[in-house]
Amino acid sequence: MSQTAARPEAQQFDDAGLHAEDTPIDLSVYKWEDWLTLIVFWLLAFTVFYQFFTRYVLDDSAAWTEEIARYLLIVVTFLGGSMAVRRNTHIHVEFLYRYLPAPVGRAMSTMVDLVRLAFLAYATWLSIDLVPRMHNLGMTVVDLPMSYVYGFVAAGFAMMTFRAAQVTVRHWKRGWSSLERPGEAD
Repeated sequence: MSQTAARPEAQQFDDAGLHAEDTPIDLSVYKWEDWLTLIVFWLLAFTVFYQFFTRYVLDDSAAWTEEIARYLLIVVTFLGGSMAVRRNTHIHVEFLYRYLPAPVGRAMSTMVDLVRLAFLAYATWLSIDLVPRMHNLGMTVVDLPMSYVYGFVAAGFAMMTFRAAQVTVRHWKRGWSSLERPGEAD
């Protein structure tokens, strides 16, 4: 009997390089807005499932589900925007930076950070200004003011502005951004 045949099957897989081990899960990379977005996303999923269930199984659709699902999607979008700003994963064009001299690329990258910060700060101010104006306008089916939805939009823009400021400072201290060095982690 050969030595290979005497070994258990798992041992043979190890020898063949087919054994895989999972890497440890690290939840420390997730911040509070990630978890809040996940919660709102699951509320959205349950709302849409409830809508599907009442419409196609019970043949009596719940009227509030479509409107609430729309507003939950808005909340997920703006909370998720904060996550994307923090991780610097919004869409950006890196191609041009490959062919520019390093000082020009650095200046353009800094300008991108500052313009993003200014835009988000202005959008925060506009959305905060809009919240009280929308308080008298009610939702269609649910008896709540639309200012709640606009409040989440304002909070999302405020979080994006805060995270953009953090990213700008990080890039400034480090001396480069992912635009200049696309292969390196930000």
